[in-house]
Amino acid sequence: MKTKKYLTLSDAKIIAAACEAEAIKGGKAVTIAIVDDGGHLVFLQRLDDAPLLSMEIAIGKAYTSAIGRRPSKFYMDRINSNEAAVLSLPGNLTCMEGGEPVMIDGECVGAVGVSGVTGAEDAFIARAGISVLKS
Repeated sequence: MKTKKYLTLSDAKIIAAACEAEAIKGGKAVTIAIVDDGGHLVFLQRLDDAPLLSMEIAIGKAYTSAIGRRPSKFYMDRINSNEAAVLSLPGNLTCMEGGEPVMIDGECVGAVGVSGVTGAEDAFIARAGISVLKS
């Protein structure tokens, strides 16, 4: 049997705190969603003044990254390259930048989705949170 690493609630809180710090430093009102490797919600935090819709979008970005094992931007880029077949993929994917997988020793243990500002800014905040866990 293979031993499997997994994302704990404690890990999620560490990631979320780092995401929050990065967002506050930049004056960004965002929602941070953290999911396990199956895309199931582990932690959700909406900062003050973050749009209500950002909660659903952040969860979707995290889910997409977890089950796809890659940044959610991957799917957005495929669509923008006229690969319309991506739109027929199963799983209610959120094909927007801002979802980043949490990879430990080459394995996906979960993902972070951030929503509330531009996709590039959302992704930057997500990666900042993940980098603290990996340190």
